[in-house]
Amino acid sequence: MTGFFKDIPAIKFEGIDSDNDFAFRHYNPDEVVMGKPLKEHLRFAAAYWHSFAWPGGDPFGGQTLDRPWFGDTIELAKLKADVAFEMFQILDVPYFCFHDADVRPEGADFAENTCNLETIVDYFAEKMDETGVKLLWGTANLFSHRRFMSGAATNPDPDVFAFSAATIKTCMDATIKLGGENYVLWGGREGYETLLNTDMGRERQQAGRMLQMVVDYKHKMGFKGAILIEPKPQEPTKHQYDYDVATVYGFLKDFGLEGEVQVNIEQGHAILAGHSFEHELAMARDLGIFGSIDMNRNDYQSGWDTDQFPNNVPEVALAYYEVLRAGGFKTGGTNFDAKLRRQSLDPEDLILAHVGGMDACAAGFKAAAKMLESGSLEAARDARYAGWDRADGKALMNSDLGAIHDRVVTENLNPEPRSGRQERLENLVNRFV
Repeated sequence: MTGFFKDIPAIKFEGIDSDNDFAFRHYNPDEVVMGKPLKEHLRFAAAYWHSFAWPGGDPFGGQTLDRPWFGDTIELAKLKADVAFEMFQILDVPYFCFHDADVRPEGADFAENTCNLETIVDYFAEKMDETGVKLLWGTANLFSHRRFMSGAATNPDPDVFAFSAATIKTCMDATIKLGGENYVLWGGREGYETLLNTDMGRERQQAGRMLQMVVDYKHKMGFKGAILIEPKPQEPTKHQYDYDVATVYGFLKDFGLEGEVQVNIEQGHAILAGHSFEHELAMARDLGIFGSIDMNRNDYQSGWDTDQFPNNVPEVALAYYEVLRAGGFKTGGTNFDAKLRRQSLDPEDLILAHVGGMDACAAGFKAAAKMLESGSLEAARDARYAGWDRADGKALMNSDLGAIHDRVVTENLNPEPRSGRQERLENLVNRFV
């Protein structure tokens, strides 16, 4: 043991009456809901970048966190891994996620980056064997280093495109070697700041070709997991090509990849796009590209992606309701893409942030399951659209303007509006949350 978490015990379920900070009140991993244990429904994962690589900065100030593993050596990277796996065990999270730059020191060139990553991947493999913790997904950080300031796949310099493609390959290899269940691409710099120096059509073609290469490599390597794109509308790049789920789907259609690639949807990104989390989840479900989620929340008074731990059970419940309507997670899961506040300096803060987030998710998920099992919302929805299930409603979809016009005239159709009953349904939801 590294001693970083000192005497913090393994977190256990004690129920809603517990006054122990270091206990779950709602998350009982073995509780069976809708025929399956909660741990199998929720598939929790901890994010390596926010928990162990983030120094506590924000847009207006630098480092506030002082961690003993901060530095650029393999020895410190291994210490970071030791602490990370201690946290995974304390929380009993079954999965973790990482970018390459989170886990390895930055090298002088591509070869050194690759060597460093392979060293840490081998170390991860040992830790995973010892603890049973698994990899939900891996990804490449193609946005932090200055070489990516104008994008990775969309960069005007072909050499940056090549460096990015090679980095993706090494990260896919790492994910496959560690038994990862998905591979994620987040285009943090895949966009533009001004059209004055941008060929948008060319950049979209480059991004599409890169994604085709990723899918081809997946099949070449026999990887059975999902390839996921994570939409985000802005910040850091003013105009992102992966703005939201609908935009990503249009992109996938353009390049014939809608059957090959799914989405990893983040709550905070949905809010920045002007949507709700449940909207993006429902859109992904209806388009057939739902894969996984990054669970967090934004500060609604701040104008950037604050990546806070979730604590709003009604919001979480509505999100998991859409996850359940999509059939639940298959290869995906609930990744806490969330970080401490920059004033939360103590090791126990990191543990308690996850405890609270896991409890909020469990409470929201159980409420969502009860809503779905009751059938009340679905019955109300079905009733609202019942006319489309009648013969005349179905016939409309196979008709034409002329025939519809003649029917309206012949039958003297003069429909009156019907209430959407939104307040009644909101009250219904509140019975569960």
